[in-house]
Amino acid sequence: MVNKLRTASNIGINAYEVFVETDVVNSLPGVSIVGLPDAAVNESKDRVKSAIKNSGYTFPAKRVIVNLAPADLKKTGTGFDLPIALGILVEEDVLDAEKMKDYAFIGELSLDGGIRGVNGVLPLVLGLKDAGVKNVIVPKSNAKEAALNGEVNVFGAESLNEVVAHFTDKKLAQTFVDAQKYLSEKIEQDYLFDFKMVKGQFKAKKALEFAAAGGHNLLMSGPPGSGKTMMAKCLPSILPPLELSEALELTKIYSVCGLLSPDEPLVTVRPFRSVHHTASANGIIGGGSNPKPGEITLAHRGVLFLDEMVEFPRSVLEVLRQPIEDGEVVISRTKHSIKYPADFMLLGAMNPCPCGYYGDKKGCSCTDFQRNRYLSKLSGPLLDRIDIRVDVPRLDAEDLMKMTADGEGSAAIRARVVKARKIQAKRYENEGILTNSELNSKQVRKYCVLDEDSKKLLKSASIQYGLSGRKYDRILKLARTAADLEGSEEIKALHMMQALQYKLS
Repeated sequence: MVNKLRTASNIGINAYEVFVETDVVNSLPGVSIVGLPDAAVNESKDRVKSAIKNSGYTFPAKRVIVNLAPADLKKTGTGFDLPIALGILVEEDVLDAEKMKDYAFIGELSLDGGIRGVNGVLPLVLGLKDAGVKNVIVPKSNAKEAALNGEVNVFGAESLNEVVAHFTDKKLAQTFVDAQKYLSEKIEQDYLFDFKMVKGQFKAKKALEFAAAGGHNLLMSGPPGSGKTMMAKCLPSILPPLELSEALELTKIYSVCGLLSPDEPLVTVRPFRSVHHTASANGIIGGGSNPKPGEITLAHRGVLFLDEMVEFPRSVLEVLRQPIEDGEVVISRTKHSIKYPADFMLLGAMNPCPCGYYGDKKGCSCTDFQRNRYLSKLSGPLLDRIDIRVDVPRLDAEDLMKMTADGEGSAAIRARVVKARKIQAKRYENEGILTNSELNSKQVRKYCVLDEDSKKLLKSASIQYGLSGRKYDRILKLARTAADLEGSEEIKALHMMQALQYKLS
């Protein structure tokens, strides 16, 4: 008699329900797994056989057929081991399928019958929740992560015998995690870099405050040693804390990539991904035969930092254009396409020329041709998508001789950033966005209301600089952020001047 157990499989960071159908027929002993299994799923037959025998049960001396339905979608990963083994034990009359109908099962089996953790458990459980599953048994090491879903009852098991006992003798302990409370307890962070450590550079620090407040892209240009990289490393210290919805979305991403710790089941800080200029386009965007998230997805709701940005191959930089515009990336393969979120802040740092000293007191040794070739790696369309451009000059002797920095610390700046983000969250609560940088053209017209003086300034800049439609909208978004930092609902002339200064510099 065929029995049917429930599990799930991931496509990207989303999951769909899978039914593991098991049947034992009179034929030569063996195991067949059908339903588009990948290599890891196909190899489960050996793990399952050893796990069952070493747990003290009998493996059928007949032909075992396992079907993973729906059969037209590819199944990946090792989380199918546990439901396959349980299906076989049902066929051996060790378990009663009726008692298991309200459960789903996820887990990799070791040869001794232990249950190992798997990647992507949170999205799997969320997919099962949408399918109406009420209970799920997962590896003990994944139990806290799975319990973040808030609705499905989660039971963590360390061995196949514990799962069998759950339905015959001794119930497993249920795992509870209050995701909101867990996140609240992790809000206070110790940052290695603080803006108190930065001497001078008031304009650049203000630009970083604007970027953090509105989620804007920023490019810093200056000679070596001017503090670009250090200020970039200070940026996480002024970013606002994650909302629960953002934390869960990030946790799904990091879970699929296997980057979660069993002791830290929820991502509680905004990511700051610093990428070396030798990174490939696939490393940045994501890819592979079974496409995995790239750096732009790992930087979702956080920062992607490209130090020495001009040293990246132009082909790598150009692949950023569409994700910056859309806030997501679609990786297409022959049989399917996968969509990953990629709503990140792009933070770039670069020298103004190959020698690094163009415009500096030290003097530049580069020719015009060398400078133009160097800067040509940053195309016009890419620069158009960068909201803020700021020059970072070398500190003068007076600033260098100061024993301590004299500017604001990160705590004071962060307080203003958080206040501005709260204004935006309330304003856009019915729009499905969180920051000014996410506004589309229609929303820009609705929410970026100018007074007469700011209209005149913008009109004058449009005529003088021949602004493109994209640059025009991005100036309005930046001006909206300047107004939010001052708590003004209307965009005034001062806010427009600040936006024009940063965008057109």
